[in-house]
Amino acid sequence: MNIAKIVGGNIKVARKAKGYTQSYVAKVFHMTQQQFSRFENGVFELNYKQIYDLCKFLSITPNELFDIEKDKIL
Repeated sequence: MNIAKIVGGNIKVARKAKGYTQSYVAKVFHMTQQQFSRFENGVFELNYKQIYDLCKFLSITPNELFDIEKDKIL
């Protein structure tokens, strides 16, 4: 299981649901579009602050970001 790919895919889904472009989100988070794209593609991993800030910005929970279901046992 590649967590970075799962998280990146969920970021992409949440971003698109808000109607945001990669460029817009990258600008908000003070990075280039290419850097943000690497997060969405699972090439780069987010740090704790980035996870927290992205969840708030995209109105999602960390469980949604990591694709964790409440009743699912790992």
